[in-house]
Amino acid sequence: MHPIAQKIQEKFPDAFVGSIEALGEVSVSVKREKIVDICRFLHDDPALSFDMITDICSVDFPNEELRFEMIYQFYSIQRNHRIRIKARVPEEDCAIDSVTGIWKGADFMEREVYDMMGIVFNNHPDLRRILMTEDYDEGFPLRKDFPVEGKGWRDTFEFMPS
Repeated sequence: MHPIAQKIQEKFPDAFVGSIEALGEVSVSVKREKIVDICRFLHDDPALSFDMITDICSVDFPNEELRFEMIYQFYSIQRNHRIRIKARVPEEDCAIDSVTGIWKGADFMEREVYDMMGIVFNNHPDLRRILMTEDYDEGFPLRKDFPVEGKGWRDTFEFMPS
């Protein structure tokens, strides 16, 4: 097991789900209930020092019980190492705690995931749409059950007769 994954498992044994290392990158899966505690540990521990959040995104697995997977990518400038943290979120309770209290740069990334996938970030300082208009209520465009042609797009545009 990668040493960083091992540190997470030792510190949070009840929240550790698993880890994988491939092509020099380590991914650690954790329970969503401990995401802030784990992220705080990654940020504050001097041996880890993950001081930069590089990305937050999500994946939709519509046929799985825990439908959504949150993916966080962190980098340590001082230590020159990276880690990917994953946490699954069920559709019926589609929320996870915000990490904006640790990395302010998470703000817009969390808003984008909220806007495109509908995952709510608890304790986010300004959770509102960022790409779609505020009054857009047709669903979440990056979910796999969203129609490929969009919802109501034919009513939005006027087409020239052929």
